[in-house]
Amino acid sequence: MFKNLKIKDYDFKLIFFVLCTNIIGILIIGSAAPELQQKQLLGSIMGIFLMVVVSLFDYKIILRFYWLWYIIMAGMLLAVNIIGRTSHGSQRWFSIAGITFQPSETAKIILIIFFAQFIMKYKDRINTVRFVVSYILLCGVPLGLTLWQPDLSTSIVIATVFVILLFIAGISWKFIVGAIALLVPTVIVLFSMILKEGQSIIDDYQRQRIMAKIYPDKFADDAYQQLNSEIAIGSGRLIGKGLNNNQIDSLKNGNYIIEPQNDFVFAVIGEELGFLGSVLVILLLFAIVIECFMIARKIKEIDGRVIAIGMGSLIGIQGFFNIGVATNILPNTGLPLPFVSYGLTSLVSLYIGIGFVLNVRLRNKPVRDKKELSFMGSSI
Repeated sequence: MFKNLKIKDYDFKLIFFVLCTNIIGILIIGSAAPELQQKQLLGSIMGIFLMVVVSLFDYKIILRFYWLWYIIMAGMLLAVNIIGRTSHGSQRWFSIAGITFQPSETAKIILIIFFAQFIMKYKDRINTVRFVVSYILLCGVPLGLTLWQPDLSTSIVIATVFVILLFIAGISWKFIVGAIALLVPTVIVLFSMILKEGQSIIDDYQRQRIMAKIYPDKFADDAYQQLNSEIAIGSGRLIGKGLNNNQIDSLKNGNYIIEPQNDFVFAVIGEELGFLGSVLVILLLFAIVIECFMIARKIKEIDGRVIAIGMGSLIGIQGFFNIGVATNILPNTGLPLPFVSYGLTSLVSLYIGIGFVLNVRLRNKPVRDKKELSFMGSSI
């Protein structure tokens, strides 16, 4: 298990970025929802422990059982749609002995692990129609089960990560151009249909959120949450109003920010830590993403690169969506801010994912020849 492992190969820089982001999250949750801070702290301790364990256990042994992990993932997503707990119109959670578990958060990590081995095994067939069709079908199962909940935002994140992994795998530009030529008009048609009243493509509450972004004046009730978030961020100015402040003009203190510990945690960051605190969080998330990409660039193993890039992409995309919603750039979604938002399933799952990235760095020799930077026909 520990054969040939060297402490100098452990990426302490990545751990530092993750811990700093997580610590800020714990502090912000303590201000937004004090009753949840202790749970988030315990979740962080559990996540750190699992990250270390996963980083030391040979990840290639875990990858050997990739089909088993896929079946477990699909089984969890199917089960939650049948016997899961419903909240806010979505059936996304298991609730056991007071502990809430969201399978879709864990599924993101499992799918990255699965496709790392799948791409590795069929690396010589990537530019064949059979491989592309198989890849799409295997992606389609978790996407379909997630949409069934319904959870459109998580489905979009998963689909985007899948596309990035396929691109990194070295898919031919013929497939890319063909996919773009097919997807662009399809998306335009679907979007125009979604805007029509009485449509059945997405749920009504999802359509309302899109309409609130396009026509905030006509859908003021649905736009209310994001507008308050935007005002809260702006009110923090340069250095913010301070953590746990008791100012009367605080939107958080006045309960004008809904889900301040989760979906709109960035609004609390902006209001209490100001522009400087907001930029710090963004830079830390960006640093985590870049460090994952740099790990991928430095190693030769295909499966390891897919894991590192997959995790970096997941954190980057999810962070972009969460901050985009809080700043009213994107329509309202329900995605947590990585390592910051309250949510033990998301937090622990992300720590496990980072553990795999650390494992990849620890067990793979750096690429020394520039020619080896080519990754199955693509460069990163």
